[in-house]
Amino acid sequence: MGIRVLIVDDSATIRRIITRCLDRAEVGVTEVFEAGDGCEALDLLARQPVDVVLTDINMPNMDGLQLLGEIRKCKEWQMIPVLVITSESGSEAVGEAVSKGAAG
Repeated sequence: MGIRVLIVDDSATIRRIITRCLDRAEVGVTEVFEAGDGCEALDLLARQPVDVVLTDINMPNMDGLQLLGEIRKCKEWQMIPVLVITSESGSEAVGEAVSKGAAG
């Protein structure tokens, strides 16, 4: 069974780049789902099981840290690894992501 990945970023270009990287890495990803912000991601998670979430931090409506918090609150989603992909260079945002349960 392949890996189902949810990519959450407000930039469609970044979502395409990540998808292409996953494809070229040949790590067993069979399905990629996309969301433009945390709200869209939660809606998708309610309908579609995924194995891993890759999320940006800075997004409109619901940012990646808020999304991470919501995922960790839901019993059904608590064990989904969430990886934060960001251009944030400050350790504060990264530290917050780790403290909220980011896998990396």
